[in-house]
Amino acid sequence: MNKAINIISIFPKHLFWDVKLEQLDADKDQGLIIPRALYMTNEQSFDDDIARLETIYSSDEIVKNLKSTRERISNRVCEMVALRYHIPLFHRYSRR
Repeated sequence: MNKAINIISIFPKHLFWDVKLEQLDADKDQGLIIPRALYMTNEQSFDDDIARLETIYSSDEIVKNLKSTRERISNRVCEMVALRYHIPLFHRYSRR
């Protein structure tokens, strides 16, 4: 898959408030891009948000990066991703 893309043209700028957007590389920075793309998603926006990611990344890349991220991704987002890809449910944070 060609990952030489313009991140700014696909995702809202506010998701990347702390980085220089023009320096993001879709391949090298997928560990940042994937979780940030879903950082503010909810049940209403999930289909659109995940579809944007799927134009760049495979389902395996999306899941792998969500499972290993240190970003504050909600368990609900992880559940929605698991349901979309028909994989076992996973959570970023254990329920206490």
